[in-house]
Amino acid sequence: MTTAAFDTSRAYKPWEVDGKFFGDGREAALLDYVYSHPDLEQIRGNPARVCAAIDAFAQAHTGLINIGELKGALVCDTIAKHRPAVMLELGGYVGYSAILFGSAVKQAGGARYFSVEKNPLFAAVAASLADLAGLRDTVRVVVGTGAEGIQRLFDQGALRSQIGMLFLDHHKPSYTADLKLCERLGLIGAGTVMVADNMILPGNPPYAAYVRASAAEKQAQAARGEDAGNPNLQYTSRSVVSYEPSGQQDALEITECSGSAA
Repeated sequence: MTTAAFDTSRAYKPWEVDGKFFGDGREAALLDYVYSHPDLEQIRGNPARVCAAIDAFAQAHTGLINIGELKGALVCDTIAKHRPAVMLELGGYVGYSAILFGSAVKQAGGARYFSVEKNPLFAAVAASLADLAGLRDTVRVVVGTGAEGIQRLFDQGALRSQIGMLFLDHHKPSYTADLKLCERLGLIGAGTVMVADNMILPGNPPYAAYVRASAAEKQAQAARGEDAGNPNLQYTSRSVVSYEPSGQQDALEITECSGSAA
């Protein structure tokens, strides 16, 4: 499945600047740009306008590794369809997705959006922009790796039962391991939807193979001593091709859990 064509007039500036893709000061510059905006009071409390300001910065100044409008709209449609009460994001960067999807969760009647981000500076930017967007009561930003954030939220009792949606957009080799951790903690069950970004850029064959494997295949892996998370969970998964905000083609893997085979 492929979405609509990319509008080149809305393309971000190139991500790579002097060999860097992030962490070279652009994230702090974004925060200064948004809070210095002449229309700040019109932006305040409006998630769509905060995201538009982030887009405008990336289109005019320096590219940002956000999910962007096109793939973001696909995830928002998925949120509207499945109406998760709680959504967990691994890889928050500067908060674009947390603002966009946290607002969609709130509009769908959901209660909480947890965003886990390893870099403390990026997490601070994300928390500040989510607060500016009026989502303080919905979005919570947690500093740590995906596994650290999941375990900490579980240990604190913030995540102790099945979640509605999981969005993976962090360290690509960690997608599968972190999903398996969620499975072992009982956070994935019938009705949970997982959305994984960057399935073409750079691609993630191990994750795709895992979510497309049958319960019988995963049970066989577990019998061989491989870490299979909860091998009894059954998934239906599909790829949706879309575009990065830079105009490069990419895809989301959208996976639904139908329950346990055991």
